[in-house]
Amino acid sequence: MLIRTPSAAPTTRRRLLRALVAAGGLGAFGGGGTAAAAVPVRPSVPPPAGEGRGRAAPEPDLEKAREIREEFLHAWRGYVRAAWGHDEVLPVSGGHREFFATGHPVGLSIVEALDTHHLMGLDEETGRCVEWIEDRLDFGIDADFQVFEATIRLVGGLLAGYLATRRRTLLELCTDLADRLLPAFTSSPTGMPYRFVNLRTGRVSGRIVPLAEVGTYALEFGVLSELTGDGRYRRAAGRAVREAVRRRSGLDLLATALDVESGQWADRVAIAFDPPADSFYEYLWGAWEMFGDEECRDWFHLLTDAIVRHQAERSDGLLWFRHVDFRTGEVLGRRQSSLSVAVLPVGGDNALAADYYRSWTAVADRHPVIPEVIDHRRLAVVDPGNQLRPEYANCAFELYWQTGDPFYRTTAWRYFRGLVAHHRVPGGYTVVTDATQRPVARGDLCPAYVFAENFKWLYLLFADTPRFDYAHGYLSTEGKALRGLRRGRA
Repeated sequence: MLIRTPSAAPTTRRRLLRALVAAGGLGAFGGGGTAAAAVPVRPSVPPPAGEGRGRAAPEPDLEKAREIREEFLHAWRGYVRAAWGHDEVLPVSGGHREFFATGHPVGLSIVEALDTHHLMGLDEETGRCVEWIEDRLDFGIDADFQVFEATIRLVGGLLAGYLATRRRTLLELCTDLADRLLPAFTSSPTGMPYRFVNLRTGRVSGRIVPLAEVGTYALEFGVLSELTGDGRYRRAAGRAVREAVRRRSGLDLLATALDVESGQWADRVAIAFDPPADSFYEYLWGAWEMFGDEECRDWFHLLTDAIVRHQAERSDGLLWFRHVDFRTGEVLGRRQSSLSVAVLPVGGDNALAADYYRSWTAVADRHPVIPEVIDHRRLAVVDPGNQLRPEYANCAFELYWQTGDPFYRTTAWRYFRGLVAHHRVPGGYTVVTDATQRPVARGDLCPAYVFAENFKWLYLLFADTPRFDYAHGYLSTEGKALRGLRRGRA
């Protein structure tokens, strides 16, 4: 494995990549009858952190924003009726389930919804959630919690709730939880976190950890360090990312999972922007935008340039990212997850992100809702479910926010109409188990992230709410507004 410093001539690499594109050189990587064609390369000079990258508030479409808000409330009322205080609602049967540990509810949907209520001007609901959290939430739980999910959902949710309300108890609970999660980092010989930690005892487990779960902490832990003046959180997140990046291959690619004790890769597959790697790349750029971390900015460019070079290809004119051996570039697969569409827009390369968004729009054209996984050579469905994924709406918001192109609003509205037509049930919103059936086959679960993401991305796209700073705001991979929340009238 070749280890190089991230500062090794990134501008030169991008010039070389542009030359390859101009010469059609990327076609040399096509295989199996799928032609690879030129793809655009991101600009070599990113904008300074915090300057907003030309973002602007949308022209408000208040009727659409009102309809989105009402559908969010339909989903929320279903949760309140059947599952209040529990993690997730089963909206068809009227039951509930816990996400992290059976028998140990942490009100996950309540925490996830905090800043969504605030942004939509639902102050009574915000107050109801804060009251439950202050009265009932206690993280002294003798159970193993997944560190990644606890961070992006609970730490992030409490942070966003605190930024929205300035209720000190939310920050205190957030700090308490982060302190309970830190042993996953500090007990690891490499600094890359174990996958699970017992919140009461601090016992860690799970040494094989997906890439996203190694490096998706910079935003939540960085904001927490800023608010508390305690640098431990930010340092832990930074060390974990550094240790993963330095284990990249000679092709500057990362594989999918690491053994955090030995520091060795547990597999050899570079899956580009698919899960469970996706948010690792998002948070490299996020650390630059939020905190001005130039090292993370350079790593983002280094790694995503390598992905474009070795994994990008076209099938029937559409841009996709194949799976390859991270050391040799050998093609290993062409399955693509719908979650991957949300990664590219964060880096400000609108041409590349728009190209990939059009690929997923082509999938959306074929189905009532976007299937979980496809084989991109024929747009064949591999996993026909839809777990109420928010990534397509997330990408539409980001691209409209950056470009103002009405195409993203048009396609996002179609996504919303698909939610209403195919996921809506009397008890709220539920997952789809088979999007290829007519009518679609439904399951019985409303994931808690629905209250943090789907409707929020759509609402921000149409509402122009004065409660969000569109010029300087920033949202996490879980849709938490970690910068840019404002108090005041809806």
